[in-house]
Amino acid sequence: MVTSGLDATLGFDYSTISGDGSVASFEAGAVHHQPYGIVHGGTYCALVESLASVSAAKWLQDKGLPASVVGVNNSTDFLKAVRSGTVTGRAVPIHRGRSQQLWQVDITDADDRLVAQGRVRLQNLDNRPS
Repeated sequence: MVTSGLDATLGFDYSTISGDGSVASFEAGAVHHQPYGIVHGGTYCALVESLASVSAAKWLQDKGLPASVVGVNNSTDFLKAVRSGTVTGRAVPIHRGRSQQLWQVDITDADDRLVAQGRVRLQNLDNRPS
């Protein structure tokens, strides 16, 4: 569904985009590795921010608001190393407010083990002409 920019470069495949949560996955491989042969933490951070952002933007769109979002904080913890296989991220809202939103993203491996978890705070931007 999202096929440009960093998401496309990293091979993120969105299966669900919703204002109530989104899901995307990628096939982990050498392109995602850091020098020690495991998925680079930045890949997880990118997935966390992308899932939170598309979900938050969709929520605003569903409410009929002419707004977009930008990330103001991304805190992602890396819990288990992954070398290869399908990695899936699932975003859920924690807080959706007038000016900011907070989303959590759980990232699991092919065996559904939690490998990373992140939270992203997003600023809602008013896109109405001034």
